[in-house]
Amino acid sequence: MLWRDWSVRTRVAVATGVLTALACAGASALVLSGLRGTAEGELRHEIANTTLTIAALAEGGVLPAVLPVQAIPVIQVIDEMTGRILAATPHVAGRPQVARFSPPPGRAMTSGEVCRSPGFPEGCALVVVLRFPRDEGELLIYGADEAVPWYVDRWLLTALIAGSVALTGTTAFSAYRATRRILRPVDAVRIKLAEVTADEPSWGLAAPPLREEQMGDLADSVNQTLDKLRQSVERQRRFASDASHDLRSPLTAMRAQVEEGLLHPADTDWVKTGEALMSSLDRLQAIVTDLLLIARLDAGERIVRGYIDLAELVRTELNHRTRRRRVVLGLEAGVVVSGDRLQLARLLTNLLDNAERHATSTVTVLVRHEADRAVMEVIDDGEGIAAEQREIVFQRFTRLPAGRAKDQQGTGLGLAIAREIAQRHHGTLCLEDSPTGARFVLNVPLLTIRPRKEAPS
Repeated sequence: MLWRDWSVRTRVAVATGVLTALACAGASALVLSGLRGTAEGELRHEIANTTLTIAALAEGGVLPAVLPVQAIPVIQVIDEMTGRILAATPHVAGRPQVARFSPPPGRAMTSGEVCRSPGFPEGCALVVVLRFPRDEGELLIYGADEAVPWYVDRWLLTALIAGSVALTGTTAFSAYRATRRILRPVDAVRIKLAEVTADEPSWGLAAPPLREEQMGDLADSVNQTLDKLRQSVERQRRFASDASHDLRSPLTAMRAQVEEGLLHPADTDWVKTGEALMSSLDRLQAIVTDLLLIARLDAGERIVRGYIDLAELVRTELNHRTRRRRVVLGLEAGVVVSGDRLQLARLLTNLLDNAERHATSTVTVLVRHEADRAVMEVIDDGEGIAAEQREIVFQRFTRLPAGRAKDQQGTGLGLAIAREIAQRHHGTLCLEDSPTGARFVLNVPLLTIRPRKEAPS
């Protein structure tokens, strides 16, 4: 829990410090091990030379009971046959045998380490044993000195510990500062994001200099997100403004009609007033229905996909609607797409409503396939739409003057909904050139259905 409560900088510094301390401990252990091996080899060599010196004295027949002080503190000369101590240095004079091991047969010298032995009651000693042959019997010459400790030398151990502590502290501090420097652009992004609100999502972030840490990419991504947020807020504001205007118009008309009737109830034709109110209610209902649908589309309403034959969809929808214009069909069979039937039916209905509103006499519906795309066209023989206005008509609540004059009940959302549905089906809906009238072209991926293989008879 404490680890989770620490900041990223602290955790990086602690982790770096621990790893550095472990590395220093391993390196120090290797150094001490190597130096101890070298020092122990030198000590063993010194003890062996001293025992050879004593062997030379024994060979010359000059071997006093108390040996003179040597380079090492402990020397014992023992008769191997009787086990009697013949000579010893003053440090162990009169004391028991310093060690109990001896060279194996065929070897003249061996060595080993013993602890709590005579001469070294509180520590360990390195013992070298030399077998010296003579006529009266073989002698065992024991030479011993204090064993090299694991730390070799106190000053060396102190230097290694001090160096390790200094290196660990320096590395941890450097990691803390480096992490703080690396995260400084992130803090700047956090501060900027804290200042962003839905009312003013237009803050921009300057690209930080640490491109190698991908902070620039982070700033770019945040800026793109803020730009999308700004566009979304602007779209919502425009949507709310347009929606409030289009909702207010039928409500204002209804209120004016009712107030006029109440001012002169006896002179009012209530049947005619009711018909006018129903017309305004129809327009209001159409606006609310389109608003709910476009809100569901914006919210990412799930698409219930299925296999849809576009020719069959066109015939079905035309059979269910009252035709105000002559409809000419050019439907190619087998043009199947994957999509939501209700949404594609709504797209077709919106295009037919728009075509019948602007057509002079005839509406043409074509369905075909081009390579791996399914194409559906809805064409009217009306006045058409100017090239510079072909994208404007797909904006929400956009109604050109000609459309308002021909139909006061339109909501200005039909074509926007149709394009949204097309895009949700990975397709496009656009206006293309036509000799007469407006030509709306839907282009969506074609679904290729492989024919079933007949079972062998």
